[in-house]
Amino acid sequence: MLLRDHILIATDLIAAAKAGDSVKKESATRRWFANADDIAGFLSGAYPQHWPADATKKMMHDHLNHTTQEVVANLQKDWAADIAAYDHVHGQILSMADTLSSGIEAQFPNKFKS
Repeated sequence: MLLRDHILIATDLIAAAKAGDSVKKESATRRWFANADDIAGFLSGAYPQHWPADATKKMMHDHLNHTTQEVVANLQKDWAADIAAYDHVHGQILSMADTLSSGIEAQFPNKFKS
């Protein structure tokens, strides 16, 4: 449910930004960051030794900030900034994937023997 909400809130945010509705955009932004905090809390609760709450929350917020920069650049048709922002999102999401997968591997070492 958290990840589904994450995507649905992002669509609300983009729709509000496209429509120029700052009230709905700010509301969606607040909900999106609150959802990111919930995701971080869930992950940290599942394995706090490897996904500490503060670091996981920062990782989620970085993800949203980079994604927002990409969306803004795209909506403004600033293609050079859009490409640069995409590169940041791509690098950050790969780092996120590494963090999550290494935590899973550490939690279940018998499932990942080399």
